[in-house]
Amino acid sequence: MILKKLSLLNYKNIREATLELSPKFNCFIGPNGVGKTNVLDSVYFLSFCHSAYTTQDSMVIRHEEPFFVLEGEYAGGLRQDDTWNIYCGMKRGTKKHFKCNKKEYKRLSEHIGLIPIVMVAPGDTLLIEGGSEERRRLMDMVISQLDISYIESLNRYNKALLQRNTLLKVEDSEPDWDVLSILEEQMAVEGEYIYQKRDAFVKELTPLFQQYYETISGGHEQVSLTYVSHCQRGPLLDVIRRDRMKDRAVGYSLHGVHRDDLSILLDGHPMRREGSQGQLKTFVISLKLAQFGFLKQTNTRTMPILLLDDIFDKLDATRVEQIVQLVSGEGFGQIFITDTNRDHLDQILEKGHFDYRLFHVSDGEIS
Repeated sequence: MILKKLSLLNYKNIREATLELSPKFNCFIGPNGVGKTNVLDSVYFLSFCHSAYTTQDSMVIRHEEPFFVLEGEYAGGLRQDDTWNIYCGMKRGTKKHFKCNKKEYKRLSEHIGLIPIVMVAPGDTLLIEGGSEERRRLMDMVISQLDISYIESLNRYNKALLQRNTLLKVEDSEPDWDVLSILEEQMAVEGEYIYQKRDAFVKELTPLFQQYYETISGGHEQVSLTYVSHCQRGPLLDVIRRDRMKDRAVGYSLHGVHRDDLSILLDGHPMRREGSQGQLKTFVISLKLAQFGFLKQTNTRTMPILLLDDIFDKLDATRVEQIVQLVSGEGFGQIFITDTNRDHLDQILEKGHFDYRLFHVSDGEIS
């Protein structure tokens, strides 16, 4: 999929911009805090129906303005001559409107996966340093772009989990054990399906990830990625019910796929404890490029869009060079990249004779 034209109105600090884009490289140069990341976030929004940085849609509306509008014109998909106009608009105090070719979606989940996308951003180090919910979100985000039934199963699981937790928190009386049993059965059915999807994803992603890490690091370190789930202890329904009284004591569900995690090791030791800043950054970039490779080989409909936000910070020259060679190759489609340092982008542009656009960003103005 190629984003040919992007229009922004009152999106974060960008008052108004209409950008004619390159099918290969779109480079955004400027100091920190001027709006480069906001451009990439708008592209992310048009794919996922929300910002990468906030769950409150009203937070993306420019200060003192009553609304925002995003619009993207895309080409590609099942047929190269397919065209897609994606529109999102929202007034303060109302719900957002999301349309594809002027037809509004009944459910936003219908849109997820139409425009596959992978974003690499500085905050992605939370995948290592943050809690397990960050790593589950990563798995869910990638799988959801390929399988709408996964989103629906995840929603049903989370609804049953919320209801079970509500019953467990009842203090002045015993919970309705029959209702609790029904909710546990729902969690088990959906949880087993979610586990199977996540397990297959991690098994396919891991060799891609290790290959990218070895390339970028020059083979100096060995990394591993292991999926950890309560489903590996036996039938999920048995696992959930086994500690029901302990759940009752603490007031929430201790077991289920909502506690799944990824174990991340560097040379056999926890990456969180052993990794340097450069190694953490290398891990994140390798993992995101592996996601790109996974989506590309699994989704036969279209090439994903790659968003690279300030990826060269805290990396030595050798690792920067390896990343430049990777993204300059033919294995990638349309790329959006930001940097404060023009030299890094010049290295990329010198690597190949491909089309590119270079945008300068200053205080929300793009030229």
